[in-house]
Amino acid sequence: MPISDSEAMQLLAAAPYGRVVFTRDALPAIRAVNHLIEDGKIIVRTRLTSRLTETVRADQQVVVAYQADDIDPIRHTGWSVVVTGLARAVDDPARIARYEELLSPWADGLMDVAVEIEPSIISGIRLDGAS
Repeated sequence: MPISDSEAMQLLAAAPYGRVVFTRDALPAIRAVNHLIEDGKIIVRTRLTSRLTETVRADQQVVVAYQADDIDPIRHTGWSVVVTGLARAVDDPARIARYEELLSPWADGLMDVAVEIEPSIISGIRLDGAS
């Protein structure tokens, strides 16, 4: 069953990680990352040399999707949220420093870029176990 945009964003905010989907060399690319939600935007941290950073810096109007879920594979219950929107590199040094404090990436290495995704389309569903 569908869920509201506000509930979808609340569920996303509580999720420990998600997947960012973007285009790499005209093909879809998916990266698992952790995130935070701030001012209605999804924030992720990545490396300056990552394909996601290259894509976002090459086109300030790049459209990406972000997906997270919490699904019980036995009971077939849970939820899934997909957000589509514009991704941009965060340029403000104060915001970047703030995200470095709030968001510790799982991957080793220097994560020196913050990317924000501004939602345009939000869709979410709840799975009730009915098959």
